[in-house]
Amino acid sequence: MAICAVYTTQSLNPTCSISTPSKTHLGFHQKQVVFYTTGKKTSRRGSSSSPYVITCATGDSQTIVIGLAADSGCGKSTFMRRLTNVFGGAAEPPKGGNPDSNTLISDTTTVICLDDYHSLDRTGRKEKGVTALDPRANDFDLMYEQVKALKDGTAVDKPIYNHVTGLLDPPELIKPPKILVIEGLHPMYDARVRDLLDFSIYLDISNEVKFAWKIQRDMAERGHSLESIKASIEARKPDFDAYIDPQKQYADAVIEVLPTQLIPDDNEGKILRVKLIMKEGVKFFSPVYLFDEGSTISWIPCGRKLTCSYPGIKFSYGPDSYFGHEVSVLEMDGQFDRLDELIYVESHLSNLSTKFYGEVTQQMLKLSDFPGSNNGTGLFQTIVGLKIRDIFEQIIASKAKSPVAATKA
Repeated sequence: MAICAVYTTQSLNPTCSISTPSKTHLGFHQKQVVFYTTGKKTSRRGSSSSPYVITCATGDSQTIVIGLAADSGCGKSTFMRRLTNVFGGAAEPPKGGNPDSNTLISDTTTVICLDDYHSLDRTGRKEKGVTALDPRANDFDLMYEQVKALKDGTAVDKPIYNHVTGLLDPPELIKPPKILVIEGLHPMYDARVRDLLDFSIYLDISNEVKFAWKIQRDMAERGHSLESIKASIEARKPDFDAYIDPQKQYADAVIEVLPTQLIPDDNEGKILRVKLIMKEGVKFFSPVYLFDEGSTISWIPCGRKLTCSYPGIKFSYGPDSYFGHEVSVLEMDGQFDRLDELIYVESHLSNLSTKFYGEVTQQMLKLSDFPGSNNGTGLFQTIVGLKIRDIFEQIIASKAKSPVAATKA
């Protein structure tokens, strides 16, 4: 007597599924087992030998996906370096691959630049009269399918957009990491991609600060004229307003950078007022608060424990509404003179998701040469990085409990 085991999709490993064979052009790398059932024909068109495929992802566990949206030149790369530093291990391009790859890989994280999903190269965009911000210049179908595959633990052959040549280079193999970060112009634009995100961040740089930063960078470092800088900003603005800026309504956390209110009519952009806008009710995420959760606080910490030169430092915290969502907002205006004194501010903040007392200060000191390390941009990027680590650990813990609960049931 023959004995066989019958499996349903529910009893398979979560990274396995049963399907009939089909062709794919998406560059997936999967482990497959094909088996056949034999029996009588059930219809005139039926076959006595029907193939089924068990497809299992190559990864050990599901990948956590983080989305980071911002306009170009708004600090995405600095944020990524702070985030990967929280998890440890240097983030580097894929070894032995394309030297112009945009991907960064560390022990725990893989950062993908969504520019790689441009469907038009630089010449193609010019011919069609569209910018890289325009959805028509991007392949959202491929973006969705490959991010989904990586989230499910399946390796993909991801395209490469070469920022040096402006061309689309041959693809590179990307294996599922523990944490996948997709950063760029459109991580929350397509609803399908947005639904794959476990947590999302938007870097919102005000027009005044963006203009000041671009002047400092392009005039000082690249020799551009003031007129050409203004023209560049104005040319991008309609598409930015239409396709990029609206994504912040979907973000779980927004880091908003504004001109200081400590200096009247300041337009240099050197002293910044930064807000950390945190959505309430997000799974695995508890907003940071100052002194008393849910209260409205205004605090000037300058004094014996925190050195402040002109124009000083001011913190504020309280509940608010953002695109119809309840949020908590932590704000810092001004900049630190001595980062080692930051621990005084850290001691008054709660829900930081730190592993030990002073971890925020340690992270800031370790990366003190990074842009924004003396103001709220660096502080809030560091805090969000620690929160993402905590979200990752909570998701992993919840998944570890699920099979046990299913077995008992």
